[in-house]
Amino acid sequence: MMALLGIILIGSGWAEAAESVAAPAPIPSGVFAPPVVRLNLTEAIALFLKQNLDLLIARYGIEYSKGQQITARLFPNPVAQFGNVASFTQGNTLAKTGAFTMQVQQLFELAGKRGYRIESAGFGVQSAEADFEDAVRLLGFTIKDAYYRVLVAQRRLALAEENRDRFARILDVNTIRFKKGYIAEVDLIRIRLQVVDFQSQVIESIQEGESARADLRQLLRLSPASKLELTTEMDYRRVDPDMGKLRSLALDVRPDIRSRRAVVAQREADLKLAKAFRVPDVTIGAGYAVQGSRGPDNQQMGILNLGVPLPLFNRNQGGIVQAEVGVQSAQAELDRTVNQVENQVDVAYRNLLQSRRLVEAYLAGVLEDARSTFTIVERAYERGGATILDLLDAARTSRTIQQNFIEALFSYQRNLFQLESSVGQEIAS
Repeated sequence: MMALLGIILIGSGWAEAAESVAAPAPIPSGVFAPPVVRLNLTEAIALFLKQNLDLLIARYGIEYSKGQQITARLFPNPVAQFGNVASFTQGNTLAKTGAFTMQVQQLFELAGKRGYRIESAGFGVQSAEADFEDAVRLLGFTIKDAYYRVLVAQRRLALAEENRDRFARILDVNTIRFKKGYIAEVDLIRIRLQVVDFQSQVIESIQEGESARADLRQLLRLSPASKLELTTEMDYRRVDPDMGKLRSLALDVRPDIRSRRAVVAQREADLKLAKAFRVPDVTIGAGYAVQGSRGPDNQQMGILNLGVPLPLFNRNQGGIVQAEVGVQSAQAELDRTVNQVENQVDVAYRNLLQSRRLVEAYLAGVLEDARSTFTIVERAYERGGATILDLLDAARTSRTIQQNFIEALFSYQRNLFQLESSVGQEIAS
């Protein structure tokens, strides 16, 4: 697992990216400036994997399982026994007739019990490692989603500022035209209201961006005073994956499926261990006894004993039943997870196709048509060939189309991340 985790953290360049995140520039004495953190998506993921508390907690599960694995390898401790026997009849005393015994006993487990415990603990470690990788998978989608929400807010803000500035120039020109009597006051008021509307969109976009940055800073465990600058662009990257290969790949590499398979194997090892308990263990002891001066002729004796429980009543019947149910339950959980994964991949794939069609429809000409229509109507309005209502309608249409394109692009990118998360690895173009 650690090799695979190395691929996640090192092979993808995320570990190096985390180290390469530029430190804030030194601040002149007496001058306060918020630290600037510049991150591309790869660096953000690397920093997230390095600092996120949920992942740190998940790592403890691996160490806990390794502790159980160490315990499973240990042999039972030997038992040392010491005793003193004496006769107090007919005037005898402890000093005259006492017998001092010393004995060491060792339990020997039969039927492969120790091997089954080691096998079970090994699968437990594999399950814990896979659970950690699954936490990386799930939280990786979370950080990508948060990162792109900031990018969406930036795109919306840029669009709102462009529209506001454009209508501010139109307002300046038409204020002069109104003073000269070329347009009616109601037209000037309509333009002024539209400028205010665009300004309100700018403010809303700023607030949305601040909220998205706060969420991202929290995920990255950055100070609220730090200023985030994201360097990855929200561009369209067409992917055309093969559904059959994706489904097969997900069943092979998804860490939650590997975790469930390890649990099934662990429960099977537990069942073998439970059945092995039907065979009693053997305790072998050896010792030495020294008798008092009035003991029997043989005043020094060696002791050797063998203890074997008689399995007349308890042959671990209940433990075997519980272990069998554990195997059945783990297998059912595996089957459910496999079914969930197949459906998640299918839904994410279909969503990606639909969002891809929508983005490509905008890029095929709709987006440019909306922009050019606004420009054409604006020029016509300046020459008196269009009314103010035509201009406002063209502006709103252009704004709506561009906003919808931003939403479609974000939806496509999010569906791509969702498909990658459903499969368990990144998807090449």
